[in-house]
Amino acid sequence: MKGYIKREDDFNQRRQHLANLTDEELKQRFWQLAEKAVDPLLELARTHTTPAVERSILLRMGFSSLEAKPLVQTAIDRGLIGKGVGHLVYRISKELNIPLRQAGLEMIDGKHWDTIEGIFKGGKK
Repeated sequence: MKGYIKREDDFNQRRQHLANLTDEELKQRFWQLAEKAVDPLLELARTHTTPAVERSILLRMGFSSLEAKPLVQTAIDRGLIGKGVGHLVYRISKELNIPLRQAGLEMIDGKHWDTIEGIFKGGKK
């Protein structure tokens, strides 16, 4: 084939460190490397969010975009967006034993934010 560079086959050399592993050991090695590759992505997702992501989550929880916006903005203003706004609504719902929607609507009205701050900033996670 004219114009192509022939690639030296070095497969056997590159696989030497794996040659004596069983199928089960190879499988374990694969998952170990896969976890190592994905861990930074999971950490990034855990520690970073955006208002758009938070609004999207609230929409999937049954809130309208008009309802989601003030929830997200109040969470930003109070330094709580990193906890996840849907999570904040969920925690209030569980803490007060009220439906999710009721918790969110009451939060829009300005209620429960001190309770949320107490839960998350007071060490109770």
